Amino acid sequence: MTDLAAAAAHLRSMHVPGDPLMLVNAWDVASAERAVAAGGRAVGTSSVAMAASLGLPDDPSAPVRPLFEALERITNAVDVPVTADLLDGYGLDPAELVDRLLAAGVVGCNIEDSDHSRPGSLLDPGTVAARLAAIRSAGVRAGADIVINARIDAYLHDGSAATPEVIERARRYLDAGADCVYPLRLVDPLVVRDLVERLEAPVNANIGGPTTVAGLAAAGVSRISIGPRGFSTALAAFDDLAATLLHAGAEGGERSLRAR
Repeated sequence: MTDLAAAAAHLRSMHVPGDPLMLVNAWDVASAERAVAAGGRAVGTSSVAMAASLGLPDDPSAPVRPLFEALERITNAVDVPVTADLLDGYGLDPAELVDRLLAAGVVGCNIEDSDHSRPGSLLDPGTVAARLAAIRSAGVRAGADIVINARIDAYLHDGSAATPEVIERARRYLDAGADCVYPLRLVDPLVVRDLVERLEAPVNANIGGPTTVAGLAAAGVSRISIGPRGFSTALAAFDDLAATLLHAGAEGGERSLRAR
């Protein structure tokens, strides 16, 4: 537990405004190892990518055992802190959630506020704040104060007009014990700067469109992540390779038949 507590403290220390922690989100051992080999100081996972790679749904109905087993394989393979994308916690009691995280060697987590029972809606912020506070307390009791990244899905559901709600939710989540707030689809450096100045707390942004790491860093973010983008990029490359080879094989077969 001492090692896990140190890893959590190390992960927390990397959230520096203007010098952000860059996470190239992984989904298995191979992708995690490559992210670290490329210079990653920590590994973050993507729930979408992990679920797809395991053949599971990316929603709270997913069985948690294979997900945490996959997380443990990742932590055993890399020597940097690992933080996991966990939807809303898969309905687990906060104490059980923390126990499973620490048993897998994971020292951080994303917890989102989408209401999966009502697609397109957000959970009541008080309900989310209470859950975040319970997760924080469970980590402290367990002896490893895990890093909580509170994901806010207001931009996802309501677009760019959602900034007032993002700020209100962010303040409540930070007061509840979140270390960092993550407004999903936050990519505009101007909006980032405004949020950072108004919240005076670590903010997680995304890379998207013309946005650059340098531009987001200059706007004051403390953390940048790409979600399932790496997984999608890898699959697109595989699709191209498979289509090229299989199409070439089909053409070769047709030529052989014509030659006969």
